[in-house]
Amino acid sequence: MVSFSLMSFTCSSDDDGSNQNDNSEEINLIENNVETGTWRITSYIDSGQDETNDFNGYNFSFNTDGTVVATNGTTTYTGSWSVTNSSNSNDDSNNDDDIDFNISFPVPDTNNFEDLNDDWDITSHSETTLSLIDISGGNGGTDTLVFQKN
Repeated sequence: MVSFSLMSFTCSSDDDGSNQNDNSEEINLIENNVETGTWRITSYIDSGQDETNDFNGYNFSFNTDGTVVATNGTTTYTGSWSVTNSSNSNDDSNNDDDIDFNISFPVPDTNNFEDLNDDWDITSHSETTLSLIDISGGNGGTDTLVFQKN
């Protein structure tokens, strides 16, 4: 009887741990989608201000080595990207299973690409569209960013 109790306790605890914030399948799906082809920004709204034009002509490649390359033919920016489980308990939604799309370009604060540097919450994704949102901790402004596959 002690063995039986121990075995059912072990099974129960394994089941609880594996379901908690395990977004690995969805993370893999998102990674595989964005690593295919090139992408462009079709919408970037910074606290209500449409700044999409700042990124016109740029194509983004999300590479399997974690680098992101944005180029418009004459200017190229290289940064990093990743998809992770959200670690922020004050996230922008009520869902504890948020997935973050992290972007980082090593540019000065005055560069437009600095606006992309964030741990964005993914609001929706498909093979051709990636929609992101971020609520600023400082002023509470909402930023939205949409990538569309070329």
